[in-house]
Amino acid sequence: MTKKIRKGHKLVYWLFLLSLLLSTIGLIFVFEASAVNGFENFGSSFYFFRNQAIWIGVGFLLMIFFSFFDYHRFYYLAFPLMIVTLALLFIVLIPGISQKVGGARRWLKIGFFNFQPTELAKLSIIIYLSSWFQYKERKRFSAFIALISLLMFLIFLQPDMGTAIIIFLLGIIIYFLAGIQLFYLLFLVPASLIGSIFLIRASSYRLKRLMAFFNPKVDPLGATYHINQILISLANGGLFGNGFGVSRQKFLFLPEAHTDSIFAIVGEELGFIGSALFIFLIIFFLYKLFLGAIAAKDRFGKLMAGGIFAFFNLQFVINLGGMVGLLPLTGVPLPFISYGGSNLLISFTLLGIMINIVKGG
Repeated sequence: MTKKIRKGHKLVYWLFLLSLLLSTIGLIFVFEASAVNGFENFGSSFYFFRNQAIWIGVGFLLMIFFSFFDYHRFYYLAFPLMIVTLALLFIVLIPGISQKVGGARRWLKIGFFNFQPTELAKLSIIIYLSSWFQYKERKRFSAFIALISLLMFLIFLQPDMGTAIIIFLLGIIIYFLAGIQLFYLLFLVPASLIGSIFLIRASSYRLKRLMAFFNPKVDPLGATYHINQILISLANGGLFGNGFGVSRQKFLFLPEAHTDSIFAIVGEELGFIGSALFIFLIIFFLYKLFLGAIAAKDRFGKLMAGGIFAFFNLQFVINLGGMVGLLPLTGVPLPFISYGGSNLLISFTLLGIMINIVKGG
C-alpha cells in the first residue's frame, strides 16, 4: 500500500513538472514566433508573450484547484456543464455577440479575454459521458449519437471541423472504454465516411484543404500556401536547426506561426534533433498520463482519465500530423505550446482533474 502511495505521489510530481516544462517551452516559442507579429500589429514584441504568461499563471492555479477538487463531484456537475456548453455554442453563432475572425465565429469576448466555447465542449463531453456511462445499464446508443451529432453540428456551423472531429473521437473512445453496446459502433464507420464526404464536398474551403493535403504543389500561393510554408520551415531547420531566434518564417511568411503552426518554428530553429527531443518529451508526458489513467480507482475515474488521456493524444497527434503532412491541416492547437488562452486553460483544468484521480479524490 505504501509503495502505491509513493508511486502516486511521484506521478503527481511528474505531471506538475511536465506541464510546467511544456508550458515554459511554449511560452519561449510563442515569443519567438510572435515578436514580429506583435510589434507589427500591436506595437509591442511582447504582446502575445505577456498574454500567454498570464494564461499560464491562471492555468496553473486552475490545475492546483482541480487537483484538490474531488473528481466524484463532477458526476453532479456534468449535466449543468453540458447545458452551459450547448448554450454558449448557440450564442457564439449569433452575429453581434460573437467575434468573427477569418470567416469563423468561434470567440466570445469576456472582458479582456476571448473565449472559445468549443474548448469547453471538449471538457464537457469527457465529464458528461463519463458520468452517463458510469453505470453499464444505461444503454442509450441513440441518445448518445444525438448528443454527439448536436455538438458536432453546432461546431461545424462556426465552422471548426478540427474540433468537431475531436469531439466525435472523444465520444467514441469513452463509449468504447465504457464497454456498452460496442456492436453499434460498427454502424458509425460507413456513416462517418458518408458524412465526411458530404461535408467536404459541401464546402469549397474544406475541399481545397483536402486537395492541399494530397498535393501541396497544386496552388502554392493559395490553398496550399500554409502547408508549403510549414514544410519550408521544417526543411530550413535541417538536422541541427538554424539556431534559437534565427527563424526566417516568423517574419510573417508562416500563417498562425505562434498558434497552430508553432511546431514549424520549433523545427526551423532546433532542427530534426531538437524536434525529435521535443516529441520525445511529449511522448513521455503522454506515458505519464497513461499511468494516471490505469491508476484510477473506480469506473467513473477510469472513464474520465481515459477521456483526458485521449484528449491530449488527439490534440498532439492531429496537430503534429498536420505539420509534417501526415494529416490535413485542421487548426487544432498544440496543448501547452500553442498561443491561446482557451485551450491552455482547459488543458490545465483536465490535468488537474487527472492529478486528483491519481490521488484518489
